Amino acid sequence: MRSSYCLRMTQSHPRISKAVIPAAGLGTRFLPATKATPKEMLPVVDKPAIQYVVEEAVSAGLSDVLMITGRNKRPLEDHFDRNYELEEALSRKGDAGRLAKVQESSDLATMHYVRQGDPRGLGHAVLCAAPHVGDQPFAVLLGDDLIDPRDPLLARMVEVQEREGGSVIALMEVDPAQIHLYGCAAVKPTGESDVVKVTDLVEKPDPADAPSNLAIIGRYVLDPAVFAILRETEPGRGGEIQLTDALQKLAEAEQSAAGGAGSAGGAVHGVIFKGRRYDTGDRGDYLRAIVRLACEREDLGPEFRDWLRSYVTEEM
Repeated sequence: MRSSYCLRMTQSHPRISKAVIPAAGLGTRFLPATKATPKEMLPVVDKPAIQYVVEEAVSAGLSDVLMITGRNKRPLEDHFDRNYELEEALSRKGDAGRLAKVQESSDLATMHYVRQGDPRGLGHAVLCAAPHVGDQPFAVLLGDDLIDPRDPLLARMVEVQEREGGSVIALMEVDPAQIHLYGCAAVKPTGESDVVKVTDLVEKPDPADAPSNLAIIGRYVLDPAVFAILRETEPGRGGEIQLTDALQKLAEAEQSAAGGAGSAGGAVHGVIFKGRRYDTGDRGDYLRAIVRLACEREDLGPEFRDWLRSYVTEEM
């Protein structure tokens, strides 16, 4: 007889097609640059950071994207919309290359927008997506985390969720001394080296109290049962509604139901990510992300690397 884990591998769950991208933050760490420009529109080489995130969702097969915005975020909508005047000007000049780049962002996905209103945390931003998402599982991508397209994290998470059901979170090993900056997961192994079952979650624990060094990074694939829990979740750390708290309740409910029919929201699994991730929410990491990505570009890399070597040599 096959094990229960092997039996689960044969199950099929609803296909995921919707992605939610919270983008209502003020970007205060990048002031004054973000006084009038959304932080999501800050360029990473020659594309705004938010475009990388939408491209990642599309690469994972998610063609319907809902952006949770706020005041002063209109440039996000403009970027993913058509700009007929600019396109006509480029067409008249015969600049087919730049015309294709301008049109690329408006052709990526079916884009939708809703305003969060009060900035009440990530959990509240996700809850704003409930009318659009409905009763289907969906992905959440945070714009501060850029995942290198050569390391398809979201596609792997979608694969796990469609097989196992429930919710799936992205985890990454960090220095234990830094775990207080993240949500942290307690886990137990499964039959796959990069997949774990989450038994508990703690938001930004003290290092001495952290159950592991596995930090939650900004990718989630969620069962719609999370909406009911978020509606009942009281504000936590920082006076905000924390998504981590809702996921902890889902994991707790599944643990309590173990051996029975299971909880309505299913289990919470984690995919341990060991690939390339760029944190554009931190000024230093933002600059490092630009340098790394520029160095790897075929059109920019060779000349830029030569200049960078020369500059570093001169400064040492």
